[in-house]
Amino acid sequence: MKKDKLLPHLTALVAMIIWGGSYVWSTQVFQYLRPGTTILLRLILSSVLLFLVMVIMKKRERIERGDIRWFFVAAFFEPFLYFIGESYGLLRVSPTICSAIVATIPLFAPIAAFFMLKERISAMNIIGLIVSFLGVILMLFNKNMELTASTTGLLFIFMAVVVAVFYSVILKKLADRYSALTVVCTVNSIGILYFIPFVLVFEFSTLDSLLPVSNYLVPLLLLAVLASSLSYVLYTYSVSQLGVARSNVYTNTIPIFTAGFSYFLIHEEITWMKMAGIAVVIVGLILSQVNSKLKTAN
Repeated sequence: MKKDKLLPHLTALVAMIIWGGSYVWSTQVFQYLRPGTTILLRLILSSVLLFLVMVIMKKRERIERGDIRWFFVAAFFEPFLYFIGESYGLLRVSPTICSAIVATIPLFAPIAAFFMLKERISAMNIIGLIVSFLGVILMLFNKNMELTASTTGLLFIFMAVVVAVFYSVILKKLADRYSALTVVCTVNSIGILYFIPFVLVFEFSTLDSLLPVSNYLVPLLLLAVLASSLSYVLYTYSVSQLGVARSNVYTNTIPIFTAGFSYFLIHEEITWMKMAGIAVVIVGLILSQVNSKLKTAN
């Protein structure tokens, strides 16, 4: 694979490693702060950081008036609705299971991209995605085939999955017109506007937990700098180069990285069912990329 073709794949993979860790970092912060408050602080820090980077690198872009509404729509889907679903789901299920459900995004994203963006999808893409989805399902059950997660938590996270699919489609339109820095900084900044009233209405009574900051500063900074800034820039670049369907396939790897972070940082039990599910996810990822590799080789 040529260097210029390899880079978008590497950026997508690094983004998934960071997002794999974000589930654990969020769990650590949620011990002290409510989800909405956590996300609001995360977005503020991320937006300031990205704006400073754009100023220093002289990468500021003017957003066309006709595109402003698309940025507001994108921000409404993600970070607003997506993080509400993911975060409130994460309060009820383990980080590994949460990330496993998010990994189902590639199952639906190619379908949306086919109908809305006219992106082609191959038979191997479909087979790989289905196999990966089966691996995700395997991770949700114990050895007695009993569901190991809260039903309410699962519903919240599946809401995040549906929202992420729509976000991916809109993101493709914006990524074709603006740099990754501009897209992520703008979307995160608009997300702040959505979360301020949410926090004031639903979490105002818990704002006294903001102090002392030392309780959650490190994982919050990791969420802001890596998960809400760097990873989104990397992923947006990947989408602009690979398209929605091929970029989203890498979402399948998130449970693998989350399982590792969860085991070492919060000592989550990784059962053989989870390990088997992770193995199946990897097989699905490889299958979904076979067709693309053959085309590149030719």
